[in-house]
Amino acid sequence: MTNAFTLRSLFSPTALRQLAAPILIVMILSMMVLPLPAFLLDLFFTFNISMAIMVMLVAMYTKRPLDFSVFPTVLLMTTLLRLSLNVASTRIVLLDGHTGPDAAGKVIEAFGHFLVGGNTAVGLVVFTILTVINFVVITKGAGRIAEVSARFTLDAMPGKQMAIDADLNAGLIDDKEAKHRRAQIGQESDFYGAMDGASKFVRGDAVAGILILLINIAGGLVVGVMQHDMALGQAAENYTLLTIGDGLVAQIPALIISVAAGLVVSRVGDDGEIGGQVLRQVFSNPQILMLTAAILGVLGLIPGMPNLVFILLAAAFGWLAWWRQKHPGEAPDEDVAAPSPEAIAKATEQSQEASWADVSPVDVLGLEVGYRLIPMVDKGQDGELLKRIRGLRKKFAQDVGFLAAPVHIRDNLELKPNAYRIALKGVEVGKGEAYPGQFLAINPGRVSGTLSGRDTTDPAFGLPAVWIDGGQREQAHALGYTVVDASTVVATHLNHLILEHAAELLGRQETQSLLDHIGKESPKLIEDLVPKQLPVSTVQRVLQNLLEEGVNIRDMRTIIEVLAEHAPHVQDALELTSRARQALGRAIIQGLFPGDAEVQVLTLDPGLERVLMQAVSSGGPEGGAIEPGLADGLLKQTAELAQRQESIGLPPVLLVPAPLRWLLARFLRRSVPALKVVANSEVPENRMIRVTGMVGAAA
Repeated sequence: MTNAFTLRSLFSPTALRQLAAPILIVMILSMMVLPLPAFLLDLFFTFNISMAIMVMLVAMYTKRPLDFSVFPTVLLMTTLLRLSLNVASTRIVLLDGHTGPDAAGKVIEAFGHFLVGGNTAVGLVVFTILTVINFVVITKGAGRIAEVSARFTLDAMPGKQMAIDADLNAGLIDDKEAKHRRAQIGQESDFYGAMDGASKFVRGDAVAGILILLINIAGGLVVGVMQHDMALGQAAENYTLLTIGDGLVAQIPALIISVAAGLVVSRVGDDGEIGGQVLRQVFSNPQILMLTAAILGVLGLIPGMPNLVFILLAAAFGWLAWWRQKHPGEAPDEDVAAPSPEAIAKATEQSQEASWADVSPVDVLGLEVGYRLIPMVDKGQDGELLKRIRGLRKKFAQDVGFLAAPVHIRDNLELKPNAYRIALKGVEVGKGEAYPGQFLAINPGRVSGTLSGRDTTDPAFGLPAVWIDGGQREQAHALGYTVVDASTVVATHLNHLILEHAAELLGRQETQSLLDHIGKESPKLIEDLVPKQLPVSTVQRVLQNLLEEGVNIRDMRTIIEVLAEHAPHVQDALELTSRARQALGRAIIQGLFPGDAEVQVLTLDPGLERVLMQAVSSGGPEGGAIEPGLADGLLKQTAELAQRQESIGLPPVLLVPAPLRWLLARFLRRSVPALKVVANSEVPENRMIRVTGMVGAAA
């Protein structure tokens, strides 16, 4: 029973697949030692040729280099197979070469006689040319491409890692996708490094082929003349033809494998196989085809030229241009004509009578796109932007604490073809342009070179950027640019605006849904607060106040408990917001100064603080009258100090007494949007405070 189980396991499909590579290596190495009959030599030479053809076809139909990641190993194995066959054929040529041209099998005989006509001089020239083409042109070029690609891929790894981290932080991808992309970057670097090394095998194989040819000819002459008493001319003819056939039958598969290596490492883009790319990019423009036909036709009319050949090719290209003109197929984006609004209006059926169905509510969040961006948001085409929007809504809910309204997407033919527009409650809050198929290279401020492309500005953060083609992507990474695709540009811009307008997105319905969600876990807490002590509108106003100043509302339990505690004697939304901020103080300070780092803040000059306290006491917590000159000086000095804080890598934070916090936060929000105003009571007792600047102090 045990033996049967062992044998069954040994010959299972999985076990056979695992044993295939070791068995093949052992067979290849054994050919160097064991003599092979002519028939087996023919079989292995044919197998070598078929493997080379198969590898080249796989390379042509591979869309990305990493799809053929085993190619360096295949390159090594095929090189080892050719060298083993050279050794085996050399043995049989020297042993039986005196018997005739078929001594080493039919394959070598065919290559030695049929391909070069049995002429040794022609054979030597053909062999030398094939070796030079393989060694000097193809292998050297492919090795150089692999070397440069490996270096650029390695240099671009930090930028790619930063782009992955940015997508992960923005919620555009999850941890699993981020891990997959990081692994892919590492595999890409390893692949080009392995290809750089593997190309040396092919170059060495070419050198070995030349040396083996010379050694075989010299050895054949010695064996034929001295051991088999052959005439020098007969020995030279026999052994030279056999050696040339042996060299050709090895060099032709080597040339094919080298071509496959060049095809793999020179791939740019991953939008289809090489044949399809060539047809689309070379033979798709009828104007170019017509010009080519015209030039060939003119050359064909010159006396003394091969007129018939030129005229035939001119006619073929002319017919192809005509056919392309009549059957354009899938036109590129630039040739797509946008339907006019008038045509759409005529094609649309108009209702005879107006009704309440014609009154449509304004979308809370809207995204309008030009017609060239429609594929990015089309469900039928599996638009990438749709997935990213779903991801950023989920990320927003996790980070901010409530679920934002869905993004309603529609096309707008009044926009430019590549433009998009983001609207909040029907009002435009952001716009930009995106170019599908291209990439936005964003300059984070530390790039080491420039790129050619369409200069622009990152719509989300206002950084200088350039729209580039896919072929410049690796170069941009190597220069330090952050490179993102068109859908990521739109999604990042949308995410930035959603975070910026989070308070406006929290409507009455979202507040009620949030309370219902909390009520599932703590029903008594919600019942005691809403609507017995506070209306939903007051709770909504408190939450909006927090969101307006960048405080997330994930800790709803604490917020509700604070509201329930103070609601019996406090109904003012601003005062309740201050109490909630005090309860959330630890989280607020932790978000600004992570860990246990010092709380390095700006403060008010005591004299200025007294003046502002008097203004608050005269005007109430919502503000008071500040003398215009004092207000102007306060704005300028605060902006300067906040900018200095940012320049040294610190968040600009102004620490003030609790009664002044709301007044100054509202007053400084528009002029210094990055500044966070924090009350003394919001700082935990265990955090050390360090004053780095004082607003209102004499210069």
